[in-house]
Amino acid sequence: MERQLGMSRRAFLAASGAAAALAMTGAGKAFAADVEFNIPAPIGDLKPNGPFRWIDSGDQKAVFFKAFLPAYNKARGIESNYDGLPWQEIAQVLPLGIRNGTAQDAFCLPLNVSPGLAVTSGWVQPLDGLIPDLEKWKAAFPPGAFLEGLNMFDGKTYGLPYTSGKVTSAHVLYNRKYMEDAGYDPEKTPLTWTTFRDAAKKITKAGNGSHYGFIIGGAQINRWQDTSRAIAQMAGASTGSNSFYSDIDFRTGELQYTSDAYIGAIELLLALKSDGSVFPGVTGLTAPQARAFMPQGVSGMILQGPWNVPQWERENPNFDFGVAPPPLPDSGKAFPIIAQSAAAPSNTMFIYAKAKNPMIAADVFHYLGTEAGQIAWGSLDGPADPPIFPSSIEKATMSARSKAILKMSNDINRVGPNPLVRNPALAEVVKVYKEPTPSYAQTVQGLFTGQLTGVKANMQKLQDATNKQIDDAFAQAKAAGAKVSRDDMVFPNWDPTKDYGDADYKAL
Repeated sequence: MERQLGMSRRAFLAASGAAAALAMTGAGKAFAADVEFNIPAPIGDLKPNGPFRWIDSGDQKAVFFKAFLPAYNKARGIESNYDGLPWQEIAQVLPLGIRNGTAQDAFCLPLNVSPGLAVTSGWVQPLDGLIPDLEKWKAAFPPGAFLEGLNMFDGKTYGLPYTSGKVTSAHVLYNRKYMEDAGYDPEKTPLTWTTFRDAAKKITKAGNGSHYGFIIGGAQINRWQDTSRAIAQMAGASTGSNSFYSDIDFRTGELQYTSDAYIGAIELLLALKSDGSVFPGVTGLTAPQARAFMPQGVSGMILQGPWNVPQWERENPNFDFGVAPPPLPDSGKAFPIIAQSAAAPSNTMFIYAKAKNPMIAADVFHYLGTEAGQIAWGSLDGPADPPIFPSSIEKATMSARSKAILKMSNDINRVGPNPLVRNPALAEVVKVYKEPTPSYAQTVQGLFTGQLTGVKANMQKLQDATNKQIDDAFAQAKAAGAKVSRDDMVFPNWDPTKDYGDADYKAL
């Protein structure tokens, strides 16, 4: 029955065909080097106290801030310091700064720290009282941008959701020559699990040690879960991807770690290794490092997101690469990848509770939540982290290939149910939930490196451990007075091929 809910291959062919038509023109070389920021008057008395400091995960975001902050500094008469760091460094640097009272004024949270935990631990402060006319400002955002339990707690607003959540981080990005020599054209006919593996083998064989079929930033732990989850979701595992309800099928409320789709997706990654198709040493590479190797010709394919496109076009203009959807299932219909919310949780920015410059942080937040700020963001960041305002995507200046991959991401993504919208009291569960060790990402990484053996056995252990942690978190929340139940994660009226919206919540 699940297969009958899937999307036809024609839909995916149309999406990837649009990318092919634009990418083949070579019309991917337009860059917004001279963006007008149109910085408005400050929202209040900024009271500078030393340099304003901002930290996030870098990549294309760094392109924006390295252009924006000098202009902002000049407009406001202040100094700013920007840090764009890989996720594993953020996981070390930020908690240390919190403990020492020296954290940046504005930051994104480490991937293993939930917003609820950051709030209860006193890491962050609300925007209420900092941004004037807060509700009017928030009203300009698309529906679902601000959600209790994600960036709102107890009615107060804590986070800035300025980038879209409908982005796929597992597109097949490939060296066009290597792929053509292997006999495939993914922009015309998207790869399946079988042809993806076969293409990797043929590219590796042709390289004879000089290049390989596949590369991944294996030192960046989230890449293991994000990549395998995306492949599994397209094979029918319609699951969540955020907080304690990650990897739960909302139609049943059950974890899917032991499903055929999840097991098969992990086994596909392991098959690439057993075939000898994986670039040596991937477990020592971050995602940015793995991406940087692609234009050097050492690998034929990488599974990453739209943010690669503008960086390669800018820094490696002679690199001839193609863009396609993630690998599709070998049979049946392909399912969408599920976005947990309209906004990207990993890019949500927070203001440090002990920030020296909270008003400056709020002033920057306010600007990024205006159409002018969103257009400037889209023009410099491109498809990497799309503006959350749809109108700003249309008005931003970016390459044809960049707009094409954003269209593809939009075509193959659907916004799924969010249990916190249904029952805001689940925020109490978010606050106390702790991932098991090893986590999903650590389990996949361990299976790949050989530290763990047996996919089904280890995924069963993970599923059992995760269920226990979820049950414990619900028990703690209930003991504290929260009216919550695991039934809050069951949405029987969800069709994974459609965005889950207000009418669907009301129909429960």
